[in-house]
Amino acid sequence: QVQLVESGGGLVQAGGSLRLSCATSGLTFSSYTMHWFRQAPGKERELVAFIDWSGGATRYADSVKGRFTISRDNAKNTLYLQMNSLKPEDTAVYYCAAGPSVSGPVNYWGKGTLVTVSS
Repeated sequence: QVQLVESGGGLVQAGGSLRLSCATSGLTFSSYTMHWFRQAPGKERELVAFIDWSGGATRYADSVKGRFTISRDNAKNTLYLQMNSLKPEDTAVYYCAAGPSVSGPVNYWGKGTLVTVSS
C-alpha cells in the first residue's frame, strides 16, 4: 500500500520560513518524480515544484521561484520543500505527489498539510 504523508505545516508570519516533509512508503521512491502542489481556499490546485528521480532536475512555479527549494533524500524515501520569505498568498494546503516522469501523470497523492501565513 502506497502512502505519502506530509508534515511540517503550520502558522507562520509573513517573511518567515517552514520546511515541509513528505514521508513515503510502499513505492520505489527513487524511481519517481516527486511533486509539491498546493490549493488555496476557493482556488484550483496548482503545481508548486517538481524534482526528478535523481534530484538533478527541478522546476518551480513562477510565484515561488527564488523562495522555495524542493529536494529529496532517496535513502530516506522523503521529499522536502523549504519555504522562505513566505507571503500571505502562500496560504494553502500543500500536497506531495508521485508520478513516473516529469511529464507524466501523478499516480499517488498525500492528504496534505496546511500552511497559513499571517500578514
